[in-house]
Amino acid sequence: MITARSLVKYYGDFPALDGVTFDLDDARILGVIGHNGAGKTTLLKIMAGLITPTSGSLEIDGIDVIRRSRDLKRNLGYLPEESRLYETMTTDAYLAFFGEIYGMSRAAVRARRDDLLAGLALEPDGKKIGELSKGMKRKVAIARSLMHDPDLLIYDEPTSGLDPMTSRSVLEYVKGLRGQGKTVIFSAHNLFQVEEACDRVLILRRGRVVTGGTMSELRETFGSITYQVFFRVPDPATFATSVGYSARDGRYLAEARSIEELNRTTAALSADGAGIERIESHYPTLEEMLLKIGR
Repeated sequence: MITARSLVKYYGDFPALDGVTFDLDDARILGVIGHNGAGKTTLLKIMAGLITPTSGSLEIDGIDVIRRSRDLKRNLGYLPEESRLYETMTTDAYLAFFGEIYGMSRAAVRARRDDLLAGLALEPDGKKIGELSKGMKRKVAIARSLMHDPDLLIYDEPTSGLDPMTSRSVLEYVKGLRGQGKTVIFSAHNLFQVEEACDRVLILRRGRVVTGGTMSELRETFGSITYQVFFRVPDPATFATSVGYSARDGRYLAEARSIEELNRTTAALSADGAGIERIESHYPTLEEMLLKIGR
């Protein structure tokens, strides 16, 4: 359980965070999003015990993170946006090194390392980390964060800069961590990934929480379902209708914001000679929400 109350962080006179408050249950995935400079990385670093807030309180699993950050780190896996690795070491040696730091036996290190390499589809083939691709390095960093089997994971842009296939692989792995009873908090510029993976989303703007909740709750906040009617017309030059519509790449689209309006729209288009091709429901996306919020 995570409880954050009125977190404030100043860098000089600049308020990177300005009263951030939220709660998160165990075994959930929380996405933290916002425009550049919204305070995402600052919040994640405070939660990881890497920096101290100017004021406010943060408690994770009964641990006061501000006063007992060392206790927190025993059960925490942290992934910064940039994977800073010991590139002259092999993957096996690197993971063993971090396992030993956490007091794991050699047998436990080998077993955990093998499980993680298999789960992440990572085959370093004895290469030094500096010889690996960017995607493989990112997977090594994720494996490092999981060596001591922590319950809380804080990931800053886990798929940053990866090709689509590697990005998909990493996202699927992160989603699977929930099923292992782990709580994951991550930031991402890829909002589709956040929509797909997260149980809850926290939206920041200039260091403040604009809103937060499940995707269903956010959609209700930013506008409910709309219906998109795609249709064709026999002669675009002479077609006339009272229905508002737009033309996109030779396709015609009208929108309705209720079932009643949808019924009126389709009836009017049909009466005016249009042929209805399909009707799609559309919910506001996170990208559309951020555009509404603005910078």
